[in-house]
Amino acid sequence: MQNDNPKYPIEIILRIDWCDLDIFKHVNNVMYFKYIQSARVNYWEQSKLVGMYENDGIIPMLLSTQCRYIKPMFYPGNVKVKSSSTYIKNSSFGLSHQLFNDQNECVAEAQDVMVLLDEKTQEKVTVPEDIRTHIKTIEGQ
Repeated sequence: MQNDNPKYPIEIILRIDWCDLDIFKHVNNVMYFKYIQSARVNYWEQSKLVGMYENDGIIPMLLSTQCRYIKPMFYPGNVKVKSSSTYIKNSSFGLSHQLFNDQNECVAEAQDVMVLLDEKTQEKVTVPEDIRTHIKTIEGQ
């Protein structure tokens, strides 16, 4: 799903489940990474990176991820995650995510760094030009 925000053009809405809570009755910090993972995979699907794996055996591999928590989230509710590409280098690229609660308050910000990897050789692969072009189109560039 695409939204109208040119800075974060891809978004996904996920339900907060009761099992996502910790002993203090708010969403456990680990669950934020689950939501970020869902958003990351959604971005990969939208940017045709999943198709590259299916067709060519090229895998987008997560190198690092980080999250800055701003506000707690609670059950019941939803979390909306907006995602955007922050850069594309030779074989790596970055994603930025913003997480929002049902009151549309930003509750966390996250960053991912990924690299493309050939499944057979386990070597890094240059980001193909068609993927770069498609991501620029998604990002409105």
